[in-house]
Amino acid sequence: MEPKKLSNKETLREVYQLLCEKGYNPIGQIVGYLLSEDPTYITNYGNARSLIRRIDRDELMGELVRCYLELD
Repeated sequence: MEPKKLSNKETLREVYQLLCEKGYNPIGQIVGYLLSEDPTYITNYGNARSLIRRIDRDELMGELVRCYLELD
């Protein structure tokens, strides 16, 4: 049985929570990853690194811009 496919939002929330649990600055870590695509910005704790790599960065950036500009 395949694991449930999470939306980008669900995935980011899960990674955010895992980063918080480890005491990291989750916004800074996620932004660092999105800008550089360097997976070492994201901890392996709770499978967070694997989770965030499932996100298509271009798609996510488009979603973020649309949300920021309130186009939805």
